Amino acid sequence: MPKSSISLDSRDRAILRLLQADGRLTNVDLAEKVNLSPSACLRRVKLLEERGLISRYVMLLDEKEAGLPGVAFVLVTLDQQGRGALDAFEAAIQRHPEVTECCLLAGAADYMVRVAYADAADFERIHTEILTQLPGVVRVQSTLALRSVKKTTALPV
Repeated sequence: MPKSSISLDSRDRAILRLLQADGRLTNVDLAEKVNLSPSACLRRVKLLEERGLISRYVMLLDEKEAGLPGVAFVLVTLDQQGRGALDAFEAAIQRHPEVTECCLLAGAADYMVRVAYADAADFERIHTEILTQLPGVVRVQSTLALRSVKKTTALPV
C-alpha cells in the first residue's frame, strides 16, 4: 500500500475506505462503523477535507442507463509539445463532456483520452467533429472497449 504524504492512522484509513464506497453515509453511520463518537468522526472528516485528502464528493452515473454504453480510449498526438501547444489542447478538451478523462503521456502519443459515447454514429461524430478538430492534433488512434473488467474510483488507502 502506498504511503500517503499525510499521516493517517487506521481510523482515518477506514473512514476514507468507507466514504469512497458510499459517499452518502451519514456521519452517525460512519462514526458507528469506525467506532468513534459522531463528533470525533466529524472532526476527522473535516480535517481530511481541510488537508486536501478528500477533494470532493460526487455521484456516479451508470453509463448504460445514461445512454452512453460505449467507451473508447483514444491516443492523441500533437504537432508540437511546447507548453503553449499543450495548454491550448488541454483548455479545449475541457469543453467537451464526452471526454471523461484526459492524461498527458510520456511515450509515442501525447495524450490518452477516455470517451463515453452512445453508438457508432455518436463516436464517429466525436471523432470527426471534436477530437480531430482540437488544437494541434495531427493523429488520433482509437481503441474501443468491449466490456469493463474493473472500474473503480477508490484509491487503496
